Amino acid sequence: MSYAELTEATGRVNDLLNAGSVLSWDARTMMPKGGAESRSKQLATLAVAARDLLCSDEMKHALDGAAAEVAGKPDDSAEARIVAQVREAIDYHERIPPELLRRKTELGSSAHEVWAEAREQADFSIFAPALTTMVDINREMAQAIGYETHPYDALMYRFEPGTTEAGLKTLFARLREGMIPLVRAIADAEKPRAEFLFRDFPADAQMVFALQMAERIGYDTHRGRLDTTVHPFEVSFTRNDVRITTRVNERYMPMSLFGALHEAGHAMYEQGVDPAYTRTPLATDLISLYAVGGVSFGAHESQSRLWENHVGRSRAFWKNHMDDIRAAYPGKLDDVDAEEFYRAVNRSEPSFVRVEADELTYDFHVMVRCELEAKMVDGSLNVAELPEAWNATMKDYLGVDVPDDGKQGVLQDVHWSSGQIGTFCNYTVGNIMAAQLFETATIESPDIQTALDAADYTPLRTWLTNHVAQHGRRFSRDELLEKATGRPLDPEPYLAHLTKKYSDIYALA
Repeated sequence: MSYAELTEATGRVNDLLNAGSVLSWDARTMMPKGGAESRSKQLATLAVAARDLLCSDEMKHALDGAAAEVAGKPDDSAEARIVAQVREAIDYHERIPPELLRRKTELGSSAHEVWAEAREQADFSIFAPALTTMVDINREMAQAIGYETHPYDALMYRFEPGTTEAGLKTLFARLREGMIPLVRAIADAEKPRAEFLFRDFPADAQMVFALQMAERIGYDTHRGRLDTTVHPFEVSFTRNDVRITTRVNERYMPMSLFGALHEAGHAMYEQGVDPAYTRTPLATDLISLYAVGGVSFGAHESQSRLWENHVGRSRAFWKNHMDDIRAAYPGKLDDVDAEEFYRAVNRSEPSFVRVEADELTYDFHVMVRCELEAKMVDGSLNVAELPEAWNATMKDYLGVDVPDDGKQGVLQDVHWSSGQIGTFCNYTVGNIMAAQLFETATIESPDIQTALDAADYTPLRTWLTNHVAQHGRRFSRDELLEKATGRPLDPEPYLAHLTKKYSDIYALA
């Protein structure tokens, strides 16, 4: 068996996972509610088939032959990394009983509809039984995967390898140290004008403008499309078909716009992966059984947050595109100038909903979720106690009293319904990476900022493709950061970015 046979076999795994992603995309955008039960079976069948193929004798024989064939290549070569990743994935999945994977996948599909109903009805009790089962399944997963200190470490390994519960506590403590003084200072400062964001903006016009801006920064719609959904997401079926979604509120236009820019950032990561990696392990997460080119969920989030916040919410962006948004909504923003719009979309105030939170308070939402997830997983918090614990922690971190309407509280996120316990840390990792990468790019290549000031997004997109996207999953997250910025994950550029931005907007001393 040869290296070519290994890549062909893993290509079939990738095919199965892409088929599952197509079904998942359909379930979250087009599928009628009645299809949920059968769809869960279909997705489980594909996931188990992918796992069985990965752990088959055929794959192991191909792996042995490939390992011998590439033995002389550098450890960080694409070929050596493919062999190492396949071996790691087989070891991982052989620790997890196939029936456990099937149960998790089936529940992850059917629970989505249960969650959506509970959210709509503002009734946590509808979702609680499914979530209880999902937490139990994740505990079993953690035991099967193995861990040294905390079961949450094993679950985060699937999404952000190397991250630990103890490490998160240290990271979050540093962020709070830098952010809390800003939050307190802003609370006493004069608020930017923002009432114009809540005017009536027709849904159709919002979708047209959101796609226009996504294309403007570089999203390739010849290999993608934009749809609406309950909770925005991006999904790829190889780099040649990368789809994004957003959601629309006719009384709050920024939701659709920045949702689209965010997901376009994810999409450009996938569209920028080296074509040679298509259908290989370097464009396949063989641990989580997901067809994706991003090396970790946090690395992926860095691209979405960079394009949404460092570009889409920048002063230069709105100096350049204020005429575009006025044209998109005739008569709606004639009394608003670019500086007012910039300040409005960057205003900071504690809020209930993570995906609508501003840059400064966003990570507090992540801290709430990570803290509660870890407690549910280690058994110190029961699912039945979750709404009360959620409300209390939100009050502690953000000073807000959560309304009992479902959509703004414990039921707001889709992640738990699909079994993604352990993934929320990636949002903060992504924020930190985004600032670190953007700082390095603009220092290393000053022409990037000059181009951004002139509404030319190609130099930045090219830098990110060369330093991040093209590598797919060849390098680990920290290897990628070391190569791009010269150091591992560092929160200081992120804190400096927030301090500079919000001190300027709110005229803080």
